[in-house]
Amino acid sequence: MKNIFRIISFLEGTTFLLLLFIAVPIKYFQGDVSYVKMLGMPHGILFMLYLVLAIILKKEMNWNYKTLGIVLVASVIPFGTFYVDKKYLQK
Repeated sequence: MKNIFRIISFLEGTTFLLLLFIAVPIKYFQGDVSYVKMLGMPHGILFMLYLVLAIILKKEMNWNYKTLGIVLVASVIPFGTFYVDKKYLQK
């Protein structure tokens, strides 16, 4: 389960960064919404998977509620999922 979460975490973080730093600026500066449409749905699905898997993984990894909170909040912070991988998943 941990390896699946690591993959989902990486993909969620990557799509979030692509949306934030590429798709959204293109949308607002060039008026082209195609990149947001292309990345939005996969990111949303990966985000939901990330949250569900983090909650499931809490028991397997013996995380307390503070750690779970950090892992969940990291999903909405740019580069946060990469921090989670380095700090909590590479043990």
